[in-house]
Amino acid sequence: MKTNPPALASLPLQSDTVPQLIAATAHTLPEQVNALVRARAFAEPLMAGETLDSGENTLAHADAVAAILKGIGGSEAMQAASYLVYACVHLNKPEEVIAKAFGDNFAALAVETTKLMRVQQQARAAEHLDDPAVQTENVRKMLLAFSRDLRVVMLRLASRLQTLRFHAASKRPVSPSLARESLQVFAPLANRLGIWQVKWELEDLSFRFLEPDTYKEVARLLDEKRGEREVYMEQLRARLESDLRARSISASVQGRPKHIYSIVKKMRGKSLNFDQVFDIRALRVVVPTVKDCYAALSWVHEQFKPIVEEFDDYIAKPKPNGYQSLHTIVRDDNGKPIEIQIRTQAMHEHAEHGVAAHWAYKEAGSKGYAGVSATGEYDAKIAVLRQLLAWERDLAGALPNRGLFEDRIYVLTPDAAVVELPQGATPVDFAYAVHTSLGHRCRGAKVDGAMVPLNTPLQNGQTVEISTVKEGRPSRDWLNAELGYLTSHRAKAKVRAWFNAQATHETVARGRESVEKLLQREGKTAIKLDDLAVQLGFKSADALFEVVGKDEFSLRNIETVLRPPEPVLQPDDFLLLKKTRTNEAAPKGGVLVVGIDSLMTQLAKCCKPAPPDAIRGFVTRGKGVSVHRADCSNFREMAARSAERVIDVEWGAPKQAATAAVYPVDVAVEAADRQGLLRDISEVFAREKTNVIGVQTQSVKGTAWMTFTVEVADSGRLNKVLGIVASVQGVRSARRR
Repeated sequence: MKTNPPALASLPLQSDTVPQLIAATAHTLPEQVNALVRARAFAEPLMAGETLDSGENTLAHADAVAAILKGIGGSEAMQAASYLVYACVHLNKPEEVIAKAFGDNFAALAVETTKLMRVQQQARAAEHLDDPAVQTENVRKMLLAFSRDLRVVMLRLASRLQTLRFHAASKRPVSPSLARESLQVFAPLANRLGIWQVKWELEDLSFRFLEPDTYKEVARLLDEKRGEREVYMEQLRARLESDLRARSISASVQGRPKHIYSIVKKMRGKSLNFDQVFDIRALRVVVPTVKDCYAALSWVHEQFKPIVEEFDDYIAKPKPNGYQSLHTIVRDDNGKPIEIQIRTQAMHEHAEHGVAAHWAYKEAGSKGYAGVSATGEYDAKIAVLRQLLAWERDLAGALPNRGLFEDRIYVLTPDAAVVELPQGATPVDFAYAVHTSLGHRCRGAKVDGAMVPLNTPLQNGQTVEISTVKEGRPSRDWLNAELGYLTSHRAKAKVRAWFNAQATHETVARGRESVEKLLQREGKTAIKLDDLAVQLGFKSADALFEVVGKDEFSLRNIETVLRPPEPVLQPDDFLLLKKTRTNEAAPKGGVLVVGIDSLMTQLAKCCKPAPPDAIRGFVTRGKGVSVHRADCSNFREMAARSAERVIDVEWGAPKQAATAAVYPVDVAVEAADRQGLLRDISEVFAREKTNVIGVQTQSVKGTAWMTFTVEVADSGRLNKVLGIVASVQGVRSARRR
């Protein structure tokens, strides 16, 4: 059952003076037709009987929020969103459901507002709102939400005002954290947006809950002589209005509301008594033109004695949020101070409703921000966003540990979205923050409409526009810290990732080429590469190609898989082999020639023999003949245990130099450790054309122990090389192991 919205409690908004800012019929999208009625009907069943944490009925709260938004000039679409926000929590896929029923615009607004509500609830739960750092962080989160949709924070302001009104009307206590947040975050936000009615009411209600005794005392002082004061002010109001009209100035003169919090602030800030506060008696003069403002001021100063130091001309020099008015304080015939504000009707509308007076919220389609197509409205949004940015910096600047908050800046996209960046960030950082692809394709930038170098440090509140190419790649110069193109760790990581991906692509291509050439040589081109990779223990062919391309996986491993295995010797086949070799193949009766006979031979790793070392053979179980140096201690132990396995072996005839075999040999070097020692020894091997295929080094108490594995065709030649190594500065010994 539909209920009427409750009457607005406590310091009601003067909605009868609010101009109708919306030309809805000319600019309404199909999904916005009857949006308010449809949104309430959609949300009512979901919220039936539900109450908020404050104890207020959820539907009644939404009704009141919609009424507040209407009072400050919010569109019907924004009023409708006040219902959809509270419906979100009851939907599994709120964005999808609301978009289908009301369009993407409503869905985005409801979801963004819900997110901001959740963030603020978490901040209040932390109960550190008296910490300026937490305040600043909360402001930043609100700022980012505001940038995504202008209406999000308007909804939150209206909702918070209604919450405080409910507590005041029902005389329920308010948590200190919620009251402090209202006073320290929401009220200043309303001030920056220029929505004075909301600002003053938030301040008074918050102060009422935070300092109830002080609030009651000031309220009592205001009430004591209210009747006498009101009679006097009404006489003065009528006199002002009559005299100005007699001078052909069509003026409307009204009494100005007394706001308890502002009175207390002045009393505390200037150490004044209540009777000394000027704006307890205050009038507001609204005239048609700026010329009339100054004419009215001239008449006021003629009739009353002005207090010169209290005069402010906010018409010539508007406040940062666009507020304009003439403020003067004069003394009447009895010497009592009276504050008089003089402004035009347009200035008054802006002063009362601020940002709401700037945006029509026509939501007229895709052009512009949130569907607002007028350039002036877009420019106004930029101006307000910059004021919010300045507010955030003011808050940060007031902190004792200011350095904690100088690490970030906020800049605007051409669509007036806020982008958070580290201090010193450049247009390239900005491009990567918006989208990785935009960063890769970035080639130029405009800051506030002027072309700038890509390594220009950005400042808070600037608008940045990036020029791109269709197909682009980052520059390696961007990673050069001295050139100053990148500050953001995220942007640097994106650039490095691109180059790493390129390197990986080249490595995989190189590995693929090597594997495919091997398959061609082996006549195995029909084999499936993914199957081969799995057979070798890799997840995919690309994984195999990558390690081959990095030379981390030998092609011999692939050859082993491709070729059929050779027959494995049985445990005692060595006797038969020995007999066969003696009778048929050995060139010197029973002597196995290494490298020539068909019997499988392998050089022992323990002693690494090389020609012309004296060698002996030992027939292993299953791996052919292992060839050792004759003085190898391992060979002597095996021969002592199994003399029948020993076989005579000798080196084959030396081949031509071009095709001569080389053998790995270990060389041990002991030396006094010093800078450049390894380099000097390596240079000796290089100069003597001795290939080093492995190095192990260890330094203990100033002594370096090094083991070099080198390839030699003749171990006799190695002795000469070791003599040269021994002559290197600091080398104590160089010997073959």
